[in-house]
Amino acid sequence: MELAHSLLLNEEAYNQLGEVQRAEFIFDWLRYLEKLLLATSRSDVREKQKTLVEQLLSLLNSSPGPPTRKLLAKNLGILYSIGDTFSVYETIDKCNDLIRSKDDSPSYLPTKLAAVVCLGSLYKKLGRILVNTFTDTVGNILKAMKSAESQGRYEIMLSLQNILNGLGAAAIPCHRDVYKAAKSCLTDRSMAVRCAAAKCLLELQKEAIFMWSTDLDSVATLCFKSFEGSNYDVRISVSKLLGTVLAKAIISKHPGAAASRQSMRRVSLEEVLELLGTGFLRGSSGFLRASGDMLKGTSSVSRDVRVGVTQAYVVFVSTLGGTWLEKNFAAFLSHILSLVSQSHPKATQTQTDAVCGRRCVSFILRATIGGLLGEKAQIAAAKDICQAIWKLKKVMDAVMSDSNVETRLGSTDVTASQHMLVCALQELGNLTYSLGTTAAPLLQDSSSGILDSVISVIVHPSISVRLAAAWCLHCIAVALPSYLTPLLDRCLERLTVLKSSPEAVTGFSFAVAALLGAVKHCPLGIPHGKGKIIMTLAEDLLCSAAQNSRLSAQRTQAGWLLIAALMTLGPAVVSHHLARVLLLWKCVFPVSPKDLETEKSRGDSFTWQVTLEGRAGALCAVKSFVSHCGDLLTGEVIQRLLPPLPCAVDLLTQLSSVLKAYGSPLKTPSLVYRQRLYELLILLPPETYEGNLCAILKELAADLTASDIQVAASAFLLPPLCHRDDLVILSPLLQETDHRFIEEQLLLGNGIACGSLEYDPYAIYEKDVLGDSVPKPLPPVLSVISSAVKLFGVVCAHVGEAQRLLILEQLLDSIKHTKGARQQVVQLHVVSSLSSFLKYLAGSKGNLGPEEMRRLAVALVMGALESPNPLLRCAAAEAWARLAQVVDDGAFTAALAQVSFDKLKSARDVVTRTGYSLALGSLHRYLGGISSSQHLNSCVGILYTLSQDSTSPDVQTWALHSLSLIIDSAGPLYHMHVEPTLSLIIMLLLNVPPTHAEVQQSLGRCLNALITTLGPELQGNSTSISTLRTSCLLGCAVMQDNPDCLVQAQAISCLQQLHMFAPRHVNLSSLVSCLCVNLCSPYLLLRRAVLACLRQLVQREAAEVSEHAVMLAKDSREELTLDANIREVGLEGALLTLLDKETDQKLCNDIKETLNHMLTSMAVDKLSFWLKLCKDVLAASADFTTVTCVDTMQEEEGDKGDDASVLTTRNDDKSYPFTNPRWATRVFAAECVCRIINQCENAHSAHFDIALAQEMKKRDSRNDFLVLHLADLIRMAFMAATDHSDQLRLSGLETLLVVIRRFAAIPEPEFPGHVILEQYQANVGAALRPAFASETPPDVTAKACQVCSAWIASGVVSDLNDLRRVHQLLVSSLTKIQAGKEALSHLYNESASTMEILAVLKAWAEVYIIAVERHKSHRQPLKTTTCSEESVRNGSYSSDGLLDLVHTDLGTLSRLWLAALQDFALLTLPSEFASQLPVEGGAFYTAETSENAKLHYYNSWALILHATALWLTSTGFVVADPDEGVSHLSRPVTPTSMCQGSSSGATVKSPEDVCTDRFHLILGISVEFLCSLRSDATMESITACLHALQALLDVPWPRSKIGSDQDLGIELLNVLHRVILTRESPSIQLASLEVVRQIICAAQEHVKEKRRSAEVDDGAAEKETLPEFGEGKDTGGLVPGKSLVFATLELCVCILVRQLPELNPKLTGSPGVKATKPQVLSEDGSRLVSAALVILSELPAVCSPEGSISILPTILYLTIGVLRETAVKLPGGQVSSTVAASLQALKGIVSSPMARAEKSHTAWTDLLRSALTTVLDCWDPVDGTHQELDEISLLTAITVFILSTSPEVTTIPCLQKRCIEKFKATLEIKDPVVQIKTYQLLLSIFQYPNPAVAYPYIYSLVSSIVEKLQEIDQRKPEDTTELQIFQEGIKVLEALVAIAEEQHRSQLVACLLPILISFLLDDNTLGSATSIMKSLHDFALQHLMQIGPQYSSVFKNVMASSPALKARLEAAIKGNQESVKVKIPTSKHTKNPGKNASIQLKTNFL
Repeated sequence: MELAHSLLLNEEAYNQLGEVQRAEFIFDWLRYLEKLLLATSRSDVREKQKTLVEQLLSLLNSSPGPPTRKLLAKNLGILYSIGDTFSVYETIDKCNDLIRSKDDSPSYLPTKLAAVVCLGSLYKKLGRILVNTFTDTVGNILKAMKSAESQGRYEIMLSLQNILNGLGAAAIPCHRDVYKAAKSCLTDRSMAVRCAAAKCLLELQKEAIFMWSTDLDSVATLCFKSFEGSNYDVRISVSKLLGTVLAKAIISKHPGAAASRQSMRRVSLEEVLELLGTGFLRGSSGFLRASGDMLKGTSSVSRDVRVGVTQAYVVFVSTLGGTWLEKNFAAFLSHILSLVSQSHPKATQTQTDAVCGRRCVSFILRATIGGLLGEKAQIAAAKDICQAIWKLKKVMDAVMSDSNVETRLGSTDVTASQHMLVCALQELGNLTYSLGTTAAPLLQDSSSGILDSVISVIVHPSISVRLAAAWCLHCIAVALPSYLTPLLDRCLERLTVLKSSPEAVTGFSFAVAALLGAVKHCPLGIPHGKGKIIMTLAEDLLCSAAQNSRLSAQRTQAGWLLIAALMTLGPAVVSHHLARVLLLWKCVFPVSPKDLETEKSRGDSFTWQVTLEGRAGALCAVKSFVSHCGDLLTGEVIQRLLPPLPCAVDLLTQLSSVLKAYGSPLKTPSLVYRQRLYELLILLPPETYEGNLCAILKELAADLTASDIQVAASAFLLPPLCHRDDLVILSPLLQETDHRFIEEQLLLGNGIACGSLEYDPYAIYEKDVLGDSVPKPLPPVLSVISSAVKLFGVVCAHVGEAQRLLILEQLLDSIKHTKGARQQVVQLHVVSSLSSFLKYLAGSKGNLGPEEMRRLAVALVMGALESPNPLLRCAAAEAWARLAQVVDDGAFTAALAQVSFDKLKSARDVVTRTGYSLALGSLHRYLGGISSSQHLNSCVGILYTLSQDSTSPDVQTWALHSLSLIIDSAGPLYHMHVEPTLSLIIMLLLNVPPTHAEVQQSLGRCLNALITTLGPELQGNSTSISTLRTSCLLGCAVMQDNPDCLVQAQAISCLQQLHMFAPRHVNLSSLVSCLCVNLCSPYLLLRRAVLACLRQLVQREAAEVSEHAVMLAKDSREELTLDANIREVGLEGALLTLLDKETDQKLCNDIKETLNHMLTSMAVDKLSFWLKLCKDVLAASADFTTVTCVDTMQEEEGDKGDDASVLTTRNDDKSYPFTNPRWATRVFAAECVCRIINQCENAHSAHFDIALAQEMKKRDSRNDFLVLHLADLIRMAFMAATDHSDQLRLSGLETLLVVIRRFAAIPEPEFPGHVILEQYQANVGAALRPAFASETPPDVTAKACQVCSAWIASGVVSDLNDLRRVHQLLVSSLTKIQAGKEALSHLYNESASTMEILAVLKAWAEVYIIAVERHKSHRQPLKTTTCSEESVRNGSYSSDGLLDLVHTDLGTLSRLWLAALQDFALLTLPSEFASQLPVEGGAFYTAETSENAKLHYYNSWALILHATALWLTSTGFVVADPDEGVSHLSRPVTPTSMCQGSSSGATVKSPEDVCTDRFHLILGISVEFLCSLRSDATMESITACLHALQALLDVPWPRSKIGSDQDLGIELLNVLHRVILTRESPSIQLASLEVVRQIICAAQEHVKEKRRSAEVDDGAAEKETLPEFGEGKDTGGLVPGKSLVFATLELCVCILVRQLPELNPKLTGSPGVKATKPQVLSEDGSRLVSAALVILSELPAVCSPEGSISILPTILYLTIGVLRETAVKLPGGQVSSTVAASLQALKGIVSSPMARAEKSHTAWTDLLRSALTTVLDCWDPVDGTHQELDEISLLTAITVFILSTSPEVTTIPCLQKRCIEKFKATLEIKDPVVQIKTYQLLLSIFQYPNPAVAYPYIYSLVSSIVEKLQEIDQRKPEDTTELQIFQEGIKVLEALVAIAEEQHRSQLVACLLPILISFLLDDNTLGSATSIMKSLHDFALQHLMQIGPQYSSVFKNVMASSPALKARLEAAIKGNQESVKVKIPTSKHTKNPGKNASIQLKTNFL
């Protein structure tokens, strides 16, 4: 293929190829040429132009296929437009000659067609240059058209469209001729030709004025004719033509020149609408014919015309635009509604017609009002609709008040308005629904009286109107949940008052049912008590039904309808009424068959009607119960449901005889009864009606083969039984389109009604299936069949095999015994039932039964596979495969496949070929590759042959579809067939005529399956793979160029697959351009494909996709429908606009996901862009204007030009890229803002640091950081939080919360001590205030409370007066909730008020916690700089100030908090304690709504718990409030049940009891939560819970409780151990350890207290008899599970081993010391280890002496282990925090009083000696790794032992010797820091008061110290460290002098003095000496001055014996007399820092 990439065709290569490859080669060359020509310079093109033209023209004769000829023509056009044009006339003549040729053979056809296409392309490109030849050309083409077949007519029409496009106004002379030709083509029998003609006329009308002036009527009539028998594509094209022409007629401004032609008059809107109305009502028949038909009363308008006209209405209005619609709405509305008024009896003569007509009207209203108007305009439209309803109501009232009953009922006026009312009400409902809470102003506006108008028509005489009004109320309630309860009350009240009016009873019962159906869409629900009222009312209606025969049917229906609707409220409500419902259910059926018999003999037609109505209602109620309250279906309830069932089935079997007896009035009721019973049985498990299976089966068989069913409604029965993927090969109507709502009626066929509510009023409360549209139940005739089919599948699978056989035989016979149309109907039903049965069997893994069954089933299915109905063949193919799947026997499957092969080989008719080819595909789908490969070969062979049968496109389509299924299921087995299949596909793609789009769609599916089969192999580089890949890409290119949108969709999904497997080989820019062009396609499936592809692309390369889209928008001239948008707002903005307009749910989700992926990968880099997008969307809502006209119906990228004249509104809104986004889009934008903030969090730190951000922005202006956009973020949050829409308010508040949390701590660089958020406090206050208004829904208030507390807690505002604004909001809500659950609004469910109360309490808790924390941090001395900075900011007053603010309400709050905690405790009890719960519920929840309330308690209990614990701590558990016990008497509502018993105020508890209760409440909740942490437990809750425990244990009283109750302590420790094991977070583990420490302290206090009291009591007795306190008692045994100490040890070991695994002897393999490299832990790790060590060192104090002996080895092992593992040398002699902690712990342990206690003394001594040995052993080299350890840490540990233990531990010679050696060794280390530390440690040892300890060290070490000093003395110190060493050494010697006995002192002084004096300087040297020498001089002099007076005698002796020394000393003293005075203070300073810095840590341990 590379050879094809050249400017000229490579003829050598071309000639060597075979036939198929040539076509591929040419196509590839042409594709390349197109790109190349545009990129080559003009001169180069001209050079080769002649050859190129010749080559291109020669290709005309090589019969090019459709895609090739299109490309060929395009290239010719480009070539001439770039190069010279002089030879163009020759080319045109040549083409004309080819067209004139008389050769009619099929082989010559492609050449002719190619010539036609070339002409079109040349004229389009060159336009006016060719103006002098065009009349001949057009004449020639039109002449050729007369003899052309459909392909020719198709191409000629498209070519003419291009010619007209290129010539523009110059083509006027030919306009009439073209018009005439196109007229005939518009009613052509080929649909593709009709579409092409419509396109041609659409081009023509741009210049041909006559089309929208004089000939307007004939154009309209022509279009109506064209709609007859049309398909979907034709309807789209022609409706576009008709709508555009009519719109043009209204807005055209005639040029002045036309004044001469007086006939040109402006056409008025009325006339245009009248024209369209004629089409809608009379169809295409001319006036005369229509009147004739009318007289005869024959058929009504064919449905396809009506649907086409409906679409034309929508195009017409869309073209004129939203602004136009707003101005002319009233006229438009009245016209549209009049289409279904009685003034046109034709439109509504049968109910079927009326329903379809109403659908069309609803569609027009929905598409125009819903699609074009902005929210403000929609509100105005709703008011207009409301006016229309009032008008219609007045007309009806006038009629109804007419006194003469006869005229009243006979009058047509009642029915006249009914359909108009239905349409108006449905649209009003839909409008309100889509507006959501933004519709609030509409309903508050009393002038329009929307609710009154809707409620007033609920009593309309027509049932359809009553239902529509009820549905409208349902929509209003879903949109505005606050209206749900008031509406329900109003309807219930009317229902009770108007019980005697039949219309009112049904109307208001419908309304109540519809409103109950709305409850599940409103999360806030309705008050629980409403269920009881409704149930009582329903019972009342049922009981009073018999009193008045005029009302009995209505009351019966109403009663059961209310009960059925009540069931949708779910188990929580229904459980309270279940008993009564079951009782009613039992009573509605006779008890025994006998009673049924007597019933039959009694009664008349009317009583039977009422009875059946009642029983059907009861069945429906039970069905509703089963489907909505599954949780209540316990075994017992099912037992109570069952008894009436047999009787219900009996009645079913008797129905036919009842019908015979009483005639036709019972026909419908009996049908409905059947349907209800079937529906219920489908839901129940078959075991429940086992006894009746056979009876039911017989009835079903009778229903399915009944003789009176006339219509074959295959379109609703079969699709669920076909495979979804197979439906695509059938009519496009089965596919999803934007027009599905109206197209459905065409699908069902003419005789069948569409679904509508009046067919089944019970549907009104069911979940609506498709978004906001009304439920559309089918007529009972049809729905009975569909239920019977479903039920047949279930029942047949459960009866015995013999029974099964009989039934199937019976069904097969019934098909044979009928004829004609009846036979089709029966066959349809029977095959559906069989399919349903097989589907059920396959699903339940059942067994088909004996051989005979198989034979029958095969016979049935084979019959259907040869049925003329394609849907039936499709279902049969599915059943064929299911049959094989169920039988599951290789031989049987092979036989089925063989049957298919034989049939396909022998049959010649289309039906058999299509049916069996699909059957093969289905077999493969369900059974894989039917295992054997020869099957695969023969299958593929047969399908190859069929797919090339060009005589029948249907056979090709089905065969190719089947092939695609086989490729899919064969997987790797298919590899051998890939190449031939691919070349077959390419060949067909290049040759199938464009008129057969369905064949190309199947080809697309095959290509897609092939690409999937090849998979990642496509990345390979081998020749074979790259050839395959090129072919795949070529195939995609062919499909992309196809005019059919669904083929383009296939191309896109193929490219998407290719991009997934071989991304490098897909040209991204051309793919993205293709996607952008089709973003707004009128075809839903194409838009879906585009978005699915985009979604995949942006996951990998979002930035590239976005850039390509913008580049494309800038380059493209007119190709792009969304160009203006992508140019301004990028692809992202275009997607947001699309999201706003799109209604399809799946598409909207894809758009959102695509945007989310783009945001995730690009938001940080394109920050300003994204924020501006979100801001534009949110800000656009601030001023409502209407949506500008965007023509959503644009089909082709080229059709953009015709909008220029229409869309004058486009230009004035350039400032706002988004006009009026809907609320849902704005909510999405607000969510995006939160996502952007989250994305920035993971990016650069400058996003949250303003100083850094500004600096980086200065450095490079391209840098962009979030913090610089803070003002925008606040503004967006503010706009959203103050909107009309509640959902948007919630999103806005969430955004505000995120902003506060992320930005609260960022300081303002310009004003130190302030933060950047401070300047926005007014905005925050203003955003929050509306949320606390009285009418705000509780969920918004709850969110706002959260924001309030976050704002106060963030500490942004330091001034109390400013804080008060927000604080005031919380205070107001606190006042509101104080009254408890009773006082809050009754609009919503009680759980909603629970939510609000808890949100307020949680917010207060958060504020209080923060206030207490700040207060604490200010009371303690400031430790860190940040803390002091904060104090500057808050000013010391505000720390207490915030606490003072809260303090005023603390009394109330603490009561409410305790009540909430008690509620929570009750709600978390396991279900077995349910009986003990209070009957009326808790303080804030009611018993009935406890399930819903639980969730709210879960969300808020943790902070409330923490706050309560803090409050109790602050009161020190003293019950401060004197009337706390009594307060409940004065205000019984306040929840103070904490302080007293049940309700009697007499038993007031003592303060001690109250405290104990509270203590156990808090402890209980915490333990319950912590011991069973759910995976969804938040960090916040766990931390709050642990902090609450800490706060609790801060106070003595709770500590004493824990200390005295050992089991409680152990329980707590075990729970904390579990928390530590299951939660990795260091903060949680630290908090847990803090609680452990407090528990141990509590235990210590308890032991001390016990010992103290024992000593006091037994003061006189002997010490020995004292009982032992503490753990381990006398034996020292610690029992796991019973021992506090053991539990603590477990927990500490867990922490230590997790941080330092080497401590675990099991891990390290030996209990001995195994040297590993010491390590420094992370900061968190060090903190945890240190905390654990502190706890360990506290443990001995909790034990008895014996107990302490048992734990000591463990504690010492762990402590020394930590020392050993973390003693790393750090620079500057620092010690890591873990080492410090272990030394501290060691000191605590060894100095424990237990070491000296008599009973434990000896054991402790032994153990401590061993420990010291262990420390000493750390030194000794194991594998030479000892140098890693820090000697200082180990020496310090030894020193701790020497100084803190009793002398006998360290004075035994062997140990002492080793210790001394260590010191000696250390003194020899050269490191100055080590030496300094060693001297300091020795100093402390030498000064130890006990000589036995200190002397050995002095003897052994002093000599070496003196030597060291003398050594320094000789070489004079060079730096400060040496100076420090010297100073420390001197201090040691001085200390020795002080300790020494008198007789030895002189020798020591004699050693010391020479050393000191040697450092003195005399006068001369002092000036030139270094600073170090000077400070030494000062140091020496100062010490001499001190020693002299102290030991004067020795001093004098020395001086005397050494005159040199004396002279030196005197000289120094004299010379320095002055400076000494100054220097002494400084010399102190030089000494200080060294000492402080280096020894501070150590001195703590000694």
